[in-house]
Amino acid sequence: MIQRTNFSYITDGIAKVIETEERLLNDLSVEVITQRINRQNRTIKQILGHLIDSASNNHQRMVRLQYSKDLLFFPDYRQDNDLWIALQDYQNTDWANLIQLWKFYNLHIIHVIHSVDVTKLDNYWCDFEGTKVTLKEMIEGYLDHLHLHMKEIHELAESTIQ
Repeated sequence: MIQRTNFSYITDGIAKVIETEERLLNDLSVEVITQRINRQNRTIKQILGHLIDSASNNHQRMVRLQYSKDLLFFPDYRQDNDLWIALQDYQNTDWANLIQLWKFYNLHIIHVIHSVDVTKLDNYWCDFEGTKVTLKEMIEGYLDHLHLHMKEIHELAESTIQ
């Protein structure tokens, strides 16, 4: 029988971000989401796209780390974030669809985290710098990453009002 763990503080946090931020995202104007840029030269659309990439990559790692027999070699996209954003052309993606993809991918991440086998939490993969990242560390860091980029979106949205 698979042992489960309680990451409810993380999954509740993700659910709260979805609940509170979806309305804000839907209310932003085209000018706001496409014209203001952060210090990484990303628009709000591109930041949300990056969060989708994060969900996608972390989803794969969370699942693969639970059945991998050997060290997991999974491509790390951190050094290629801008390339991912460009290749998927988030800047020209339908905003409503992008919001829904972000929302539902994160709802699925919540489900995956609830289903994680605790006996696998020490399984790890190595990032592009050779740093070992355990399944537990990855799960625990996910919400902070989500908050970081939602804060950037808020800063850009608020800077357009002034």
